Amino acid sequence: MGVVTRTVGEALIDILEANGTEVVFGIPGVHTVELYRGLSSSPIRHITPRHEQGAGFMADGYARVTGKPGVALVITGPGLTNTITAMAQAYQDSVPMLVISGVNRRDSLGHGTGKLHELPDQQAMMATLALMSHTLLEPDDLPEVMNRAFAILQSRRPGPVHIEIPTDVMAQRISIGDIRPVQVNGPRAAAADVAALAAACRLALQPTILAGGGAVSTADEIRTLAEFLDAPVVTTVNARGIMAGHPLSVPASPSLEPVRELLAESDIVIALGTQMGQTDYDMYADGGFPALENLMRVDIDAEQLTRGTSASRSILSTVENLLDDLLPQLEGLNASNDGAGRAEACRNSVVTGFDAKAHAEFAVLETIRESLPGCIIVGDSTQAIYSGNLYFEADRPRGWFNAATGFGALGYGPPAAIGASIGEPETPVVCIVGDGGLQFSLAEIGSAKDCGANVIFLVWNNDGYGEIRSFMEDAGIVPEGVTPSAPDFLKIAEAYGVPSKRLSDVAELEEVLKRMASESGPGLIEIHERGTSGATA
Repeated sequence: MGVVTRTVGEALIDILEANGTEVVFGIPGVHTVELYRGLSSSPIRHITPRHEQGAGFMADGYARVTGKPGVALVITGPGLTNTITAMAQAYQDSVPMLVISGVNRRDSLGHGTGKLHELPDQQAMMATLALMSHTLLEPDDLPEVMNRAFAILQSRRPGPVHIEIPTDVMAQRISIGDIRPVQVNGPRAAAADVAALAAACRLALQPTILAGGGAVSTADEIRTLAEFLDAPVVTTVNARGIMAGHPLSVPASPSLEPVRELLAESDIVIALGTQMGQTDYDMYADGGFPALENLMRVDIDAEQLTRGTSASRSILSTVENLLDDLLPQLEGLNASNDGAGRAEACRNSVVTGFDAKAHAEFAVLETIRESLPGCIIVGDSTQAIYSGNLYFEADRPRGWFNAATGFGALGYGPPAAIGASIGEPETPVVCIVGDGGLQFSLAEIGSAKDCGANVIFLVWNNDGYGEIRSFMEDAGIVPEGVTPSAPDFLKIAEAYGVPSKRLSDVAELEEVLKRMASESGPGLIEIHERGTSGATA
């Protein structure tokens, strides 16, 4: 297009568009209107949540489904602080998110004169949880700063990036030339590391693969590796579905004793793109995860390789780059290590260890999966999701994610499910959320209606914070503060023009799911533990 003159706000939209941004989530305000100037002439779609936290969670859900950075556009001060919780969830779960905010005029920063939406030092606050936080003080720096942001989002462990633009900078005019999208490859393992790993794989008699969220884009390659080695594949929460239906799949938490035994008995464990953090590996905080004598750990983040379980070999690489280099060295390997038998024994041992309540919750999850093949299940922190995180196989990669890991934010599910639906508009999305968690983001039902998101909100109603109530009782504490009242969710749905159904029996779920999925737009289903036959109490 040659060199053109654009306002900073207009140029920002051009740069986002050139880098593949298809949608932004945000609520405009007087501190960001100049950033909206270029949107009307852009194909980028704008989605308006009811709360800026919802904008962040929508960006998170969109990113998890598409693999692209989710973009949130928020005002200075309260708009940005409202987004912090979503950014922290994205940081903990390694989700690429670009948050662009306003900030007050350059000449007011740091003076504390009581400007509208003023914070003492907004950029310093954001720097504590963002991979990068930058204040655009010079308008002409915009292209370079945006390039740096996209480079970070593509080449490091994903997470939130924050750029703030002072209100007096937004309308400044700059000259901008042809915009090239940023293309950066992440780290690649040294040849010696790849050769050593290949040699260890060829010698292995009881290999096991651990796959985390950083491996989700390499499902085909991981299946190939598993078949070469005849190795079971244990998937963490954010990797569920990459081995869907495969005899080598172990869709179970490494916090469970049978999975830990499988790993401890392995003569090599290859950990691909997993933080090996507490919410996956030590959910019950019992310190029982075994020391692994021959752990080969692959991660995009050098610092993460130094945390948690020590490895006999730590390999700095993206999973994609590592497998691109490793698989050719294993061509022709057709190991016979009873991988399917080891995986089946582990799965069976895991399943028999659950009580009737968990099995009833598994049955609901399986009904969703079988009723809506290829659907995306997005969860909030609620009991059925906790059970699924322990053991559940999604039928596709990126088909199961929730907030009951990492940061553990309540209210995540509804807006994240909307973001997921925007990312895959033809795919049914089921949001499993408790009656307590839904009230954190209840108004986002209206956002789903506005944008036509194909989300079915499945409300798991146990009259309050059931998981916390059980935890208090098990600890001998008289439950207090765990029974907040709930509205009639069907009436709320009706008020937003969203079809709804309260099940009298769980057996109705399949038919209602299929009916709602066949209609365009959102729907709501309620399962009440005391009022729905077949639900757990």
